[in-house]
Amino acid sequence: MTHEVFNQVPPLAGYDVADDAALLAGLDREGAGWAAAEVHELGRLAGTAEAQEWGRLANEHPPVLRTHDRYGHRIDEVEFHPAWHDLLRTAVAHGLHAAPWADGRPGAHVARAAKFYVWRVDAGHGCPISMTYAAVPALRHAPELAAHYEPLLTRTGYDPGLRAPLTKTALLAGMSMTEKQGGSDVRANTTRAEPGSDGSYRLTGHKWFTSAPMCDVFLTLAQAPGGLTCFLVPRVLPDGSRNPLRLMRLKDKLGNRSNASAELEYEGAVAWRVGAEGRGVRTIIEMVNMTRLDCVIGAAAGMRQGVTTAAHHAAHRSAFGAYLADQPLMRNVLADLAVESEAATLLMTRLAGAADRSVRGDAAETAFKRLALAVGKYWVCKRWPAHAAEALECLGGNGYVEESGMPRLFRESPLNGIWEGSGNVSALDVLRAMLKEPESVEVVLAELDAAAGADHRLDAAVAGVRAELADPADAELRARRVVERLALALQGSLLVRYGHPAVADAFCASRLAGDGGLAFGTLPPGTDLAAILAQVTPKLGG
Repeated sequence: MTHEVFNQVPPLAGYDVADDAALLAGLDREGAGWAAAEVHELGRLAGTAEAQEWGRLANEHPPVLRTHDRYGHRIDEVEFHPAWHDLLRTAVAHGLHAAPWADGRPGAHVARAAKFYVWRVDAGHGCPISMTYAAVPALRHAPELAAHYEPLLTRTGYDPGLRAPLTKTALLAGMSMTEKQGGSDVRANTTRAEPGSDGSYRLTGHKWFTSAPMCDVFLTLAQAPGGLTCFLVPRVLPDGSRNPLRLMRLKDKLGNRSNASAELEYEGAVAWRVGAEGRGVRTIIEMVNMTRLDCVIGAAAGMRQGVTTAAHHAAHRSAFGAYLADQPLMRNVLADLAVESEAATLLMTRLAGAADRSVRGDAAETAFKRLALAVGKYWVCKRWPAHAAEALECLGGNGYVEESGMPRLFRESPLNGIWEGSGNVSALDVLRAMLKEPESVEVVLAELDAAAGADHRLDAAVAGVRAELADPADAELRARRVVERLALALQGSLLVRYGHPAVADAFCASRLAGDGGLAFGTLPPGTDLAAILAQVTPKLGG
């Protein structure tokens, strides 16, 4: 016998993804403790081999565009592997889409954030889920449209297929905003919207990224006579005919392969106005904020997935006479990844709580969300690619092989930093918030001060943030520097108050006091590595 398989790591399956102390404590703290059982139910499903197989299949069999049928008729349809539908059906059934908008319980949006976080078997199908969630507040700018469409968007049913939207049992919504000449600068859009006598408009133009083109309806931007305006565009018209939305091609993307992203042409497509003419950006801004929240949730979830996978591997793989998890340098790396993950999770749950209370009319939380969400979007999404690369490296060559799942995680990691505004857009948005809504600065500083006196390193970092904010020189040039320091101080404040003590101490030492290096695995001597690693090593059979 020449080939014997040994010293291999068992599959990471049969565990509860929601077995996450930072997440569960945040769920309770932010007013959604009532959803813990639901979060565990979905977490156990996410930890099954079957759900993980859905994610693998959906990515290995990406969507296919069918522009015409066999007879030459234009159909503009996208075919998906059955696993894609299994993923979406599960997500919708558990209310990860727009369901919280129909749930009057305090904490409903926090509960949804926690479930979005644990259901991380595939990032691609989260795109239509996220957009459907974000579409509702924008659609409410047109009450007559919202009255018809919102009940179908919030319903926990999955009804794929092309039919007139109001004849279906449930709907998904997409976004079609950017154009090739403008990108994030949507005011440069050239798509025209011509009003009709019946109150509808006809759209003519292109869209460079139409996310999830199989959705039932889309929110889009076009230049109406009164300026840039938001519109609702259905795939199928009320009489059952196809709206002329021509899918030109699907993007060949780095990651997010299970999800279709299309280039689209409007050829006189029928649309209904959402909000006033010329107020398109103002109309969609809440939609943008909600999708930015999901970018933070997704990045935090990806970090947790990465460190959990790495810790599981290290606990079962031996090298040089000992398990990797027992070797000091690997323990430092894993603990450092765990610190970054918990910091992201605490910030994510705090932002979800602010979003929930903002929806319910809390002015202070609305101001906090305005600034802190842009800060979190910049920093957490910026940290994920480096975190994913280090987690992959913990598996060595095995991590570089597709079957490990780590290459897919790594390919996903840059997306959240790009979607809904790249790093510079987010950083500049922070500056705009500070100038236009100075009350947002005060509530964020109050959040930092809530931990005053608890850790001298945090106190020094907060003092540094105040000095940065007080300096008006070269504000745009320093935007990333200011946002980074603000993000670290905010994470530090949350960790000192609510995090595991060993994690908080390691964070303050390495991220705030500079007692650590630029790479992961440089935590200082004396760090309680065992306590930190206990937070992220999964328990199989749970």
